[in-house]
Amino acid sequence: MSVPVNAGTTSIIGWKHSVFGKLDLPDASSLIGSVVPGALDHAGVVPEDVDGIFVGVYNNGFSTQGFEAGLVSMAVPALAEVPATRLENACATGSAALYAALDFIESGRGKIALVVGAEKMTGVTSARAGEILLSGCYGPEESSVESGFAGVFAGIASAYADRYGDPSDTLARIAAKNHHNGVTNPYAQIRKDLGFEFCSTVSERNPMVAPPLRRTDCSLISDGAVALVVAAPDVARSAARRVGFRARAHANDFMALSKRDPLEFAGVRRAWSAAIEQAGINTMDLDLLETHDCFTIAELLQYEAFGLAERGHGRRALEEGLVAADGKLPVNRSGGLKAKGHPIGATGVSMHAIAAMQVTGDAGDMQLPAVELAGVFNMGGSAVANYASILEAW
Repeated sequence: MSVPVNAGTTSIIGWKHSVFGKLDLPDASSLIGSVVPGALDHAGVVPEDVDGIFVGVYNNGFSTQGFEAGLVSMAVPALAEVPATRLENACATGSAALYAALDFIESGRGKIALVVGAEKMTGVTSARAGEILLSGCYGPEESSVESGFAGVFAGIASAYADRYGDPSDTLARIAAKNHHNGVTNPYAQIRKDLGFEFCSTVSERNPMVAPPLRRTDCSLISDGAVALVVAAPDVARSAARRVGFRARAHANDFMALSKRDPLEFAGVRRAWSAAIEQAGINTMDLDLLETHDCFTIAELLQYEAFGLAERGHGRRALEEGLVAADGKLPVNRSGGLKAKGHPIGATGVSMHAIAAMQVTGDAGDMQLPAVELAGVFNMGGSAVANYASILEAW
């Protein structure tokens, strides 16, 4: 094993991940309470050790209860006096909370921080959920699109078809791959291998949501929560496990699709390239990549932004087996947002937790062999807020 270059950096030392899906827990407070004690216990710390709390909850209408940072005190009374802050950055809300915690520690303001991402999405109707999610796009130009956020990404998929040819079969292969991977993920909302035939065929069970996107091309409405404990290097050094950030980068792009080429995913490319350069590696040096497949067209465009294929040829990453679970660079071994689920505030925290499980050999039935370096890419909106991390155990 290579000597980790991140030894001596802020690290993840513990986590707790709920199952994703339609859960009986009624609200964000109860979801937060379901994971925080377990994460602290896993990290081997007590509430009195925590110097700061960073909460990721999107909300924007899923609940009338705001001020979610204050909910931690109600869910875990022992943390009532710890400074807590809530962050929101669309579907990258969880990563925003995590990066704020890392900045907090690296600035010297604290030694241990708690990060918790949570979302209760199933308490509203599907139609209302669609309206709420559209708040993550540029309202003056995009809020009237039919079929909600699926309609926004359907427009991107249609533009891809016009420029490069119909990607429908490729999108179905991405969906089938991720559902196949999700079978062995104990946290996944859907643990069923749907297969290419089902994913590629429009049917009563797989209707067209927003042409050309079928139901299997769209991530799920989910409830869930994930908590991480991150610590300064002198604390992490004595922890039972420690996963450092060999690199991390955050890049933004114009919010309105009209201000940019929607197929370029330029912000994705900038964030990813910055993280790879900082880590001193190439993308193919990674052993795993967990990426943001909110819609299958997003994963396809990310292949191209990451340099796994030339523009317009992302399908080759699938056709050559590169991104399969047994490929040279497994992508979304967890099942991704497609099978695992997508509780907005929890997603970015979940992706980092899953990667941490892999590099520490704690991923159970979804464990890949010899994972030393794991990549995570989480994005908010239509590739507006882009977070790229390279994780390594030390």
